[in-house]
Amino acid sequence: MSSEFGKLIKISVFGQSHGKAIGVVVDGLPAGEAVDAEELQAFLNRRKGGGSPLSTARKEGDVPVFLSGLENGKTCGAPLCAVIENADQHSSDYAGLADTPRPGHADFTAAVKWGGAADMRGGGHFSGRLTAPLCIAGGIAKQILSRRGIHIGAHLSSVGAEQDDVFPLHPTADLFDAIAAKSFPVLSDEAGARMQAAILAARSEGDSLGGIVECAAIGLPAGLGDPMFDGMESRLAAALFGIPAVKGVEFGAGFAAARSHGSENNDAFAVDHGAVVTKTNHAGGILGGITTGMPLVLRTAFKPTPSIAKPQQTVSLSAMENTQLQIRGRHDPCIAHRAVPVVEAVTAAVLLDLLLEGNHGTF
Repeated sequence: MSSEFGKLIKISVFGQSHGKAIGVVVDGLPAGEAVDAEELQAFLNRRKGGGSPLSTARKEGDVPVFLSGLENGKTCGAPLCAVIENADQHSSDYAGLADTPRPGHADFTAAVKWGGAADMRGGGHFSGRLTAPLCIAGGIAKQILSRRGIHIGAHLSSVGAEQDDVFPLHPTADLFDAIAAKSFPVLSDEAGARMQAAILAARSEGDSLGGIVECAAIGLPAGLGDPMFDGMESRLAAALFGIPAVKGVEFGAGFAAARSHGSENNDAFAVDHGAVVTKTNHAGGILGGITTGMPLVLRTAFKPTPSIAKPQQTVSLSAMENTQLQIRGRHDPCIAHRAVPVVEAVTAAVLLDLLLEGNHGTF
């Protein structure tokens, strides 16, 4: 299925943006793992919109209802199924869009693939709304990993031309928690203020901005992953590209490595307190698809929100002629800051799956 990922832990996302509900099925979670409902809700709340002019005015509670898989607050071995009911849809905002596909959206490709039968209200199954159930699965994975000393955190690295600081060589769980507690997820509040100003300026002009999320995982053992097509980068990138609006993923120095010399990009090895470490981390904690034991570092690029207020050129599919479209409704001027916990969630889910593989299905 195209909306499913994972090997030992299979995560399947279902629903449409304006349907009755959205949800997730997670099969393969270890039994007996406690799920802190308050912690999970706090994680989901980091993704929610409706609270500021920096995001959509659509207000959803995003409170998950667990239909199976939990008993007395612990995983019970059965597939976990959770749903979130949709409550604040304005479907009339999307009337007529079936004939005039929105530039930058999947309206056209969905119409071609499914002959006009797809529900594209609010983006349908392609919508960023589907990242809420992703955060249920990933939020649970984060709790399981944290009990094993593995912590995952992210921040908004850039919006448009505005840049945040980068993670230090050895980020900490306390640093991750401090970022998560902020209303705007950045390392430098000064940079965050500039980013917010840029987002509001784009919104005032009827436009939008893209951004980059930097994510790190600490506490991973060395030797996790495989070479070539099933390596750490391959598995993470495949899942991260499933997040709506993701257009690029890089690890460590990423594309900057292509502009450097080997003498600059190579991470020198050293022994520190009886362990092999590297003095820098241009590799992002991965060599040959296998973890080195250094922090795993990746960045994910999100395109500007395609639903903008400015008039845009499109076509009428019924008349097969050029026309103009002006989108109405409630849309994010930038989605990247809301995507920070989503990147954490997907990263956590993939890492938990790989850890279980490496430990033959158990911890």
